[in-house]
Amino acid sequence: MAELNTVARPYAEAIFRLAKEQGSLAQWSESLARLDQVAQDQKVQDIVADPQLSAAQVKQILLQLVDANDEATANFITLVLENRRFAVVPAIREQFESLKAAEEGRVGVTLESAFALTDPQANELLQAVARHFHQNVTAKVVVNPDLIGGVKVTVGDLVIDASIAGKLSELATSLKS
Repeated sequence: MAELNTVARPYAEAIFRLAKEQGSLAQWSESLARLDQVAQDQKVQDIVADPQLSAAQVKQILLQLVDANDEATANFITLVLENRRFAVVPAIREQFESLKAAEEGRVGVTLESAFALTDPQANELLQAVARHFHQNVTAKVVVNPDLIGGVKVTVGDLVIDASIAGKLSELATSLKS
């Protein structure tokens, strides 16, 4: 995972700078979303890996699948195909969206809970995160029964683990040392 992010980062940053300069963040977001969706299809992955197809043929297929008419998207597809980085497209999109969210003053939060949270509970936690980071929050709420109880909040690289499973893990680590 970290390796994919390391490879994806320069692409995402370059696209973000270009999109920001051209005022086309929304268009790039849409293009990357379509390309991400296509990249996750097994048939498309097989086409990209097919040694009997030239890079130009694969590019044309991808351009048709993502319905891209603009030169910038075509150039991006060419670049990732030539550098054999097509599998990294989902990570590129994820990092691009993170950069875009930061530019717009939003922060993405993953809120994991052992049980389904009620709307008031989730809102209270998300408001606390928004106050702490002084940014608007875009949330993804996930039920993870492995946590046993409590919650786990992930904001970028920061993880706040207030789950029972996390506390048990901390206890086991402290007992071992």
